[in-house]
Amino acid sequence: MTRATTEHPARIAGRASQAAVRARDKRAWLELFAADGIVEDPIGPSVFDPDGVGHRGHEAIAAFWDKAIAPTESIEFIFGDSFACGNEVAFTGLIRTRLGGHIVDAEGVFTYRVDEAGKIAALRAFWETERAMETMREQ
Repeated sequence: MTRATTEHPARIAGRASQAAVRARDKRAWLELFAADGIVEDPIGPSVFDPDGVGHRGHEAIAAFWDKAIAPTESIEFIFGDSFACGNEVAFTGLIRTRLGGHIVDAEGVFTYRVDEAGKIAALRAFWETERAMETMREQ
């Protein structure tokens, strides 16, 4: 659980993002992002982003949702703590994904940077694909 006693704009945006994903609400999730926001999940080249440049802008972020989030049965955020500095927050813990009768846990650090309006300017996820795949198990 978060130890902070005050609500930080990036923490609020991060939690709203997580809630929209849990609720499977693509529209609500997209509305949280700045027009030129970027999603890097995970950072660098991956099956979701072969070139490793991230997904910038609402259209690209929507395509990321369709590729990475929509096919899942559920996504759960299991974070032990968060650390807010400047206009960013870092959540630590894991994201548990259920897909095709399997569960995968991606442990890492998940950051959200907001702009002056409180919109997400950057969502960046530091996790390792190989480590996550090693956790794959049947539901």
